[in-house]
Amino acid sequence: MFVLPAERAFVLAGDLNAPQANGLKLFAGATGKIGKVGDGDEFFAVGAHIALDPQRGGLLSEVLPPLLHVGGSSSEATAMRWLLDQLVKEVVADQPGAMLASNQLAQLLCIQIIRSYLEASGPDTAGWLRALSDKRIAPALRLMHREPARAWRLDELAKEVAMSRTSFALRFKTIAGVAPLTYLLNLRMRFAEQGLREGSMSVSELGLSLGYTTESAFSNAFKRTTGMAPKRYQNVFTRMDRSTSRKGIA
Repeated sequence: MFVLPAERAFVLAGDLNAPQANGLKLFAGATGKIGKVGDGDEFFAVGAHIALDPQRGGLLSEVLPPLLHVGGSSSEATAMRWLLDQLVKEVVADQPGAMLASNQLAQLLCIQIIRSYLEASGPDTAGWLRALSDKRIAPALRLMHREPARAWRLDELAKEVAMSRTSFALRFKTIAGVAPLTYLLNLRMRFAEQGLREGSMSVSELGLSLGYTTESAFSNAFKRTTGMAPKRYQNVFTRMDRSTSRKGIA
């Protein structure tokens, strides 16, 4: 089983020199949710698309490698084979509730493959995903993600995970790759970038929603992190999005 964390073209074939069939066209004309190439008896593949949360999804896709692959000999293979078998049954039988069951099974497969990646990557891989799997650090990470606007203090976070301030700070930086409050700042800026591109709030409103009491405090923090003032960032990416949209229409 493999997962592409970002949208990109790929070729799936037993022989890369064989004539290629366009997958989009193949499935667009498929009946019963199953597309066939040739007689379709030699190989059977199950595909799915996982839609990530528009605000927080980028945090996951950006820390994953270009390709995640779990081979048949992996420790996760047995569980994934069972999930795949159930998914195939749901798709083929098309019983009441099949869509809901298929979505849940696909999400479980996604979780399993990420677990497999974490297990294979070892303890030397730093990042929030590694921190999320650490029993001591994960609770503090979840608190920051749940309330990014809160003025978290280092001793407060350390207390939540029953660690001393020094031990928590050292463990967090070792596992996540950055200090706890630096992580919180970066998390806020990711949400700020998303908010600016959406344009649903003014700069001052967005800053307030992320814990900044004044627009200038938010603007200064954003500029230090991204190298660009919030309004300029918003203008630049608005023009880029419009340009992309016009090209798409053309």
